[in-house]
Amino acid sequence: MEAIPNAYSQNTRAELHEEGEEGSSSSDWSGEQGEAMGNKRQLVCLAVAAAILLTASAKKSRDVTELQIGVKHKPESCTLQAHKGDKIKVHYRGTLTDGSVFDSSYDRGDPFEFTLGNGQVIKGWDQGLLGMCVGEKRKLKIPAKMGYGERGSPPKIPGGATLIFDTELIAVNGKTSGGEDAESSSEL
Repeated sequence: MEAIPNAYSQNTRAELHEEGEEGSSSSDWSGEQGEAMGNKRQLVCLAVAAAILLTASAKKSRDVTELQIGVKHKPESCTLQAHKGDKIKVHYRGTLTDGSVFDSSYDRGDPFEFTLGNGQVIKGWDQGLLGMCVGEKRKLKIPAKMGYGERGSPPKIPGGATLIFDTELIAVNGKTSGGEDAESSSEL
């Protein structure tokens, strides 16, 4: 059974035939001509591979596959820490990897309150805020699988989006860092 030649080798054979080299085939090229054809093939393959990689990486260059927690500020004294089951109050700004803001409690002037670890929020928050001290600021980079998944949360969060949250823990179980009641300290 004879192998089916590709279009590239057929064209090359036809060109060689026209030049009077009837007996030549792609396997008996030698010297500069053979080296030039090999180099052209390598360059074409490299160019195609580079284009594919650049296209894929440009779209997802800042996406993450695992939760990333960055501590931006930690108070000198950590008297109150967030644990599973605690009712916590958090200020946040949520952005996509392109920098566009999709939600912000800072803009509303109203921190978000919820019970940590009970599934009231996305998994990235339930895990990323554990152990946080009142007054601490963290940057959470949350992969889609721990955020809104492949569905997203239209219209502001597309499917498969990595989410970035700048967070600040304001209170745990109604208490601020000084042990004061969060309601009374906010009225000052």
